[in-house]
Amino acid sequence: MNAYGRQLFTALRFLLCTTVVLGLLYPALVFGLGQLIAPAQANGSIVSVDGKAAGSSLLAQPVTGEEFFYPRPSAVAWDAGSSSASNLGPNQPALMEAIETNRAEVAAREKVTPGTIPLDALTASGSGLDPQISVAYAQLQGPRVARATGLGESTVSELIRANTNNALLGFLGQPSVNTTTLNAALLQARTNP
Repeated sequence: MNAYGRQLFTALRFLLCTTVVLGLLYPALVFGLGQLIAPAQANGSIVSVDGKAAGSSLLAQPVTGEEFFYPRPSAVAWDAGSSSASNLGPNQPALMEAIETNRAEVAAREKVTPGTIPLDALTASGSGLDPQISVAYAQLQGPRVARATGLGESTVSELIRANTNNALLGFLGQPSVNTTTLNAALLQARTNP
């Protein structure tokens, strides 16, 4: 066998080895570790209602009507395939117009004065799909949801508390409420009182 043949044979052996290691063994190892260490997250953080998948706790879902908690506005019209921020800066008129439009919409829906609305109810998150809202925004929506569902304000307040995530390590960030899990809990409470 000449030098060219040996180099070709060596290259083919290397290709076969790297394909097995990087294309089969490594993905199987990562998948197995994910299933072992964090199975819920590895499988998409699926939220179920009555045994049926209702969404992912990592993504906000658009809602309409009075009986659900609204997430933050979306800069991408809830399209997970185009997740991104709006790229509007604080001095751009389009951002100010969007904030004022959102402020009027939230004030009318919640029947509150515009000055009492938390900022996260008016602006989109960085991804445009963040399910987390502030506790203040969830509490602002509580009376409307309680009236619409007939569950009572104390029950709705308890559901808000149960779906509140505290700051990471007790001091990084601020408490927030996951609207996807909260709305799933509302559905569950309404179907199984």
